[in-house]
Amino acid sequence: MKTKLLTAVLGLAVSGLALSHASAATLDDVKARGTLRCGVNTGLPGFASQNDAGQWQGLDIDYCKAVAAAVFGDVSKVQYVPLSAVQRFPALQNNEIDLLARNTTWTMNRDTALGLDFAGVNYYDGQGFMVKKELNINSALQLSGATVCVQSGTTTELNLADYFRANNMEFNPVVIEAQNDVNGAYDSGRCDVLTTDQSGLYASRLELAKPDDNIVLPEIISKEPLGPAVRGGDSQWFDVVKWTHFALLNAEELGITQANVEEMKASPNPEIQRMLGVGSTFGADAGLANEWVVNIVKGVGNYGEIFERNIGASTPLGIARGQNALWTKGGLQYAPPIR
Repeated sequence: MKTKLLTAVLGLAVSGLALSHASAATLDDVKARGTLRCGVNTGLPGFASQNDAGQWQGLDIDYCKAVAAAVFGDVSKVQYVPLSAVQRFPALQNNEIDLLARNTTWTMNRDTALGLDFAGVNYYDGQGFMVKKELNINSALQLSGATVCVQSGTTTELNLADYFRANNMEFNPVVIEAQNDVNGAYDSGRCDVLTTDQSGLYASRLELAKPDDNIVLPEIISKEPLGPAVRGGDSQWFDVVKWTHFALLNAEELGITQANVEEMKASPNPEIQRMLGVGSTFGADAGLANEWVVNIVKGVGNYGEIFERNIGASTPLGIARGQNALWTKGGLQYAPPIR
């Protein structure tokens, strides 16, 4: 009996070690490879697009950089993998990427049936509609009978059908895989309406032949909490990505910026000291350097800096913080404390 019990205990111990190893697999693989493979949009201004020099930029791109900074202390150690809406989930599931940061809506189906873990919401959004001004339409409730361009493989398709059905309206969908092709179809007059997340509408409008000839209608017809996702079953990697997001929010709340992060290490505030690795081991506990937050903020700034640099009021998109303001300023962005 004792022999059997000892064997069982050893078996559980070995099993526990195996599970522990499995849970650390992605972080170990990323470190061994020396780069983070980050799945991003093929081209969405403000979130993920390439500039004239071929450099990637945008809010989601900065999230990729933030995770690289947390792991390596170097924002350049990212391999960007452009993915369509249809390609994004198989790429993550099949281990072709380590992180999906591609304006992706957190839903129950994706969290359960697809086996993904969402690490937070980096942009609260909602689906809307864009039309040409010449149609003299000022409400989505006037769109019955319209031809609507929509991207395939997205929550947008279902929301579109639900909205028109709920309001007893007819519509003709034009379903296209690539967002650039969706925009082109709308711009050429193949459809009357373009629908996607409202942030995407403002980004898409910039790429039209005559942006000012188009308006975004006021209705928001869905909840679209967008955020980075990882494969399920890897708790350590999930923690790294999740707490990178929380670090960006906490840094903004505590006034830690890209410009002052080094001097803030001398702050008398114990919460700031803990975050910045002064006398704490939170980084090491997660498999990172103790100055992981310092590296993140040095690399990309805090959440507010990322927002304003890529999609804020001074950018061509001109998006107000709104729901994406910190909870202390009437918004929804809230992070658990680092302690």
